[in-house]
Amino acid sequence: MKVIDVLKSPHPTLSVEVFPPKTDASYKTVEEAVEKIADLNPSYMSVTYGAGGGTSAHTVSIAKHIQCDKNVTAIAHLTCISSTRELVKEQLKKLREAGIENILALRGDIPEGFDMGNLQYHHASDLAKDISDFGGFCVGGACYPEGHPESENSIEDIDNLKKKIDAGCEYLTTQMFFDNNIHYKFLYRVREKGITAPIIPGIMPITNAKQVERAIKLSGAIMPPRFLSIVDRFGNAPDAMLQAGIAYATDQIIDLFANGINHIHIYSMNKPIVAQKILENLSSIIKWKI
Repeated sequence: MKVIDVLKSPHPTLSVEVFPPKTDASYKTVEEAVEKIADLNPSYMSVTYGAGGGTSAHTVSIAKHIQCDKNVTAIAHLTCISSTRELVKEQLKKLREAGIENILALRGDIPEGFDMGNLQYHHASDLAKDISDFGGFCVGGACYPEGHPESENSIEDIDNLKKKIDAGCEYLTTQMFFDNNIHYKFLYRVREKGITAPIIPGIMPITNAKQVERAIKLSGAIMPPRFLSIVDRFGNAPDAMLQAGIAYATDQIIDLFANGINHIHIYSMNKPIVAQKILENLSSIIKWKI
């Protein structure tokens, strides 16, 4: 099934992101975690793609396993910053052969020391167009409620989102955020500019204190005082921080549902317990099968 069809559901849905193993040695461990999450029957699962395609083979195999063996709709991430059009075409052929119908088109992080003079892809919109022209895939893109870190201002940022939509992206998934008001303001600005594509909020449950610094580094997200108080109080107590982080993410999701946003994406960090506990907290709101 294509994700754009999943998003037509009038009922609340939850989807989950997982990441492939970085090495062959860790493949079995990751596969087991992915299977436990798939057994929760999320609406779909997305599989990340390492910068420069370092995990490309594993991305395809994990996505295929999710879709063909676990019967859960899968999205394969695809980055392009250090790739060529020929390599992208080869990857698209592999995804098609694997039966994958959904791709999240991303520029990806610029590798340290990379020669920018030989780029064939400069933006995710360039990749989205090539995927769209290749045909047969539902193409998604990323967006940043707090603004892309490389955009000069929100006007430029939203103009770039419009380019992604025009290039073939059918929906957008947000970077993580921890204050829903930021997302609501972002939605208002985007809709005001005429972008009507579905926008899926991305929620990351922070379940240990070390994740806070990493989340800020990756996304530049603002950490509300209420959330920082939770980390200060429970950060040194792993079980308590796990419970508190899941509770905070659950509260975010309930608020989003209550404000008419039906589709939410969870950055699970390959932790089945996180997806399971959120499911349990929302068991009367959504209809996942345990």
